[in-house]
Amino acid sequence: MQRRQLIRTVAAIAGAAAVAPALMAQTRPQVEVWKDPNCGCCKDWVDHLQANGFAVRVHDSGNTAARKRLGIPDKLGSCHTGEVGAQGKRYALEGHVPARELRRMLKELPQAAGLAVPGMPVGSPGMDGPVYGGRKDAYDVLLVLQDGSSRVYQSYHRG
Repeated sequence: MQRRQLIRTVAAIAGAAAVAPALMAQTRPQVEVWKDPNCGCCKDWVDHLQANGFAVRVHDSGNTAARKRLGIPDKLGSCHTGEVGAQGKRYALEGHVPARELRRMLKELPQAAGLAVPGMPVGSPGMDGPVYGGRKDAYDVLLVLQDGSSRVYQSYHRG
């Protein structure tokens, strides 16, 4: 009798171990990213998202077409573009958006096209490596509205 129970327990644990990675991937927010294959800061931003619990799928095909398709104006452009969804809504991510603001947006679910950090501000996620010597420029995370206008969603004023 004890042997049967042991076999059932081992089988249940093995089954759970096989299913767990798939379940974990489903509960982690999925971000799809379009970037230049040779851009190191884009890779560092992807690493930042992964370190903060996001699952990331990368397309090394450039981001201009994705930016246009997702409704981000060129004037807000950066070196990579992402897309994330929650509760039936899809949002664009342009540039070095911190995971913190991405999580906030996914919680608040605003009526918007997405978030943008225009340009490549030093000190933002992915632009914060040792090569920058600890420099942290001030920058804003913008909430991009459906009509292409934007407003400040969060300011990072570091010195």
